[in-house]
Amino acid sequence: MKKRILYVEDNPNNMLLVKRILRAEGHEMLEAADGESGWDMALREHPDLILVDLRLPGEIDGFELIRRIKANPELSWIPLVVLTAYGSLEAEKEAEAAGCDGFLHKPAPIQQIQAVLRQFLGAPRDAGTYHYV
Repeated sequence: MKKRILYVEDNPNNMLLVKRILRAEGHEMLEAADGESGWDMALREHPDLILVDLRLPGEIDGFELIRRIKANPELSWIPLVVLTAYGSLEAEKEAEAAGCDGFLHKPAPIQQIQAVLRQFLGAPRDAGTYHYV
């Protein structure tokens, strides 16, 4: 079943790579380039999963976005996974304390992203082999 994933990421190359993976898995990707637009889109779209970078431009960084989403009763049920190059142990602990459900370090291997999709969304459309687009 096609799911909608919100990816909050300011790097267009990372956005494109994840979009290709999600499309190959049969999902739709919603895009936000900063925390403010990510927050607005989460409120408006209620995606099935949110992937978020921690270092985002603007007043709402990834940590604050996680806190806002998890504090909102309409959104708190949505699985939220950090996908970031800012992968220190302190950042992981802070993201976990904010309420994230998973943490991936960039560059994340395709298999790790697939595993996160399966964990939070169920089996992919074709559980056999992965076809990179």
